[in-house]
Amino acid sequence: MKKVEDYVRTIPDFPEPGIMFRDVTTVLQDAEGFKLAIDEMKKLLDGVDFDVIAGAESRGFIFGAPLAYAMGKPFVLIRKKGKLPCETVEKSYDLEYGSATIEMHKDSVKPGQKVVVVDDLIATGGTIEAACELIEELGGEIAKVVFLMELAGLNGREKLAKYDVASVVTYEGK
Repeated sequence: MKKVEDYVRTIPDFPEPGIMFRDVTTVLQDAEGFKLAIDEMKKLLDGVDFDVIAGAESRGFIFGAPLAYAMGKPFVLIRKKGKLPCETVEKSYDLEYGSATIEMHKDSVKPGQKVVVVDDLIATGGTIEAACELIEELGGEIAKVVFLMELAGLNGREKLAKYDVASVVTYEGK
């Protein structure tokens, strides 16, 4: 029986020498691989009490929406600044080179709701740390943070240490 990592393509020296790029597109391009990815992420939520799933643009949408559908939960978008039409809250955070800002609709998470945050990959953890802070500003509680893949060598889990974090696949390097 295949594992999720069997569907992940590894590209050495991209985008720079020494980096092993973990390509999620090969998971998505294979129906069995995509189903397995969602099923494995769903297993990470066994026994977790939560009300809503939130996903960060854009690959958090790809994995979060089918996960929400499979679990009968609503799905909330966390988008890049300027993409949402109604009143929003925003959070800026640092990237390796520069900064970024994400937003959520003010009414997307209700006070007291328990939220699972989903993304494809945890690297440095900055995007999801900002996403969790936005959810908490809206009065939501982070029930769990779930990733398909984790690059342990980039220490993103440390930024998310106060949350329950789980990954389907962990790669030791960067």
